Amino acid sequence: MSKRAAVALITTAMAVALTACGSGGGSGDKAGGSGDKALTVGFSQVGAESGWRTANTKSVQDAAKKAGITLKFSDAQQKQENQIKAIRSFIQQKVDVIAFSPVVESGWDTVLKEAKDAKIPVVLTDRAVDSKDESLYATFLGSDFVEEGKKAGDWLVKEYQGKTDPVNIVELQGTTGSAPANDRKAGFGDVIKGDAKFKVVASQTGDFTRAKGKEVMQAFLKSQPKIDVLYAHNDDMALGAIQAIEEAGKTPGKDIKIISVDGVKDAFTAMAAGKINVDVECNPLLGDQLMDLIKKVKKGETVERRIKTVEGVFTMDQAAAALPTRQY
Repeated sequence: MSKRAAVALITTAMAVALTACGSGGGSGDKAGGSGDKALTVGFSQVGAESGWRTANTKSVQDAAKKAGITLKFSDAQQKQENQIKAIRSFIQQKVDVIAFSPVVESGWDTVLKEAKDAKIPVVLTDRAVDSKDESLYATFLGSDFVEEGKKAGDWLVKEYQGKTDPVNIVELQGTTGSAPANDRKAGFGDVIKGDAKFKVVASQTGDFTRAKGKEVMQAFLKSQPKIDVLYAHNDDMALGAIQAIEEAGKTPGKDIKIISVDGVKDAFTAMAAGKINVDVECNPLLGDQLMDLIKKVKKGETVERRIKTVEGVFTMDQAAAALPTRQY
């Protein structure tokens, strides 16, 4: 072998060795050879308590896969302690970003401080936290639950405009202490408090589930001699309540007007059948938007502190036409 050939062979071998060491076996690069390090995200979900939540989870998982992001998923089963454990596990695993939808609003400062100390940014999705230290999270993506409550109240005020008889309302609240339960109640209350004919005669949590919604509505029907309106903080509770109303020999949508929130396909089917009067949309398909935010946050780009989703209000006469287009 000539000296020139030997030098060329050694140079080639060194280049191959350096390439192998630098690539980490290729596991750190995105498909398509962009050279960006693939992100690992820890995502803690509230649970699987409703059709809305199931759609939200699928949206996040599908979007992560499409974006080439490794998603470490944890189901909290509606327990805050499970979410705190999951977040601490994500910190130990040194994920790039933590995203979660908090079960309740309060009690997060300690674990979020741990994430901050570990230099892992946190993105809130769907629900907010009640913390005075906004540096503990990078941004919040989700619906305006107060506005949703106000939209529900606006429909009610318009429906009974010009009427003077008392309107007795029962309220199925979401999970106690959760942002949507607190805010949907507050927004609704702010709108109807200006008219004395509206009176919330009973209000109780249904934990955002169909079974609990039916159970609580059965109790309302027994304890309240006259119910004009049901305001449910989500569709699953409303659908459970419809079963209770029908079993009591009453007609949902007529004998008891029903206001609900979410806009899932099952609720649109009920609206088309005349059983729900109005549904305030809360869009669960946040996955693509969330993944874009996560990438920006990891890169250190400036993002808005509060990013709202665009949503509408649907009534009975709109339900049948909109039903085929519902994705969840």
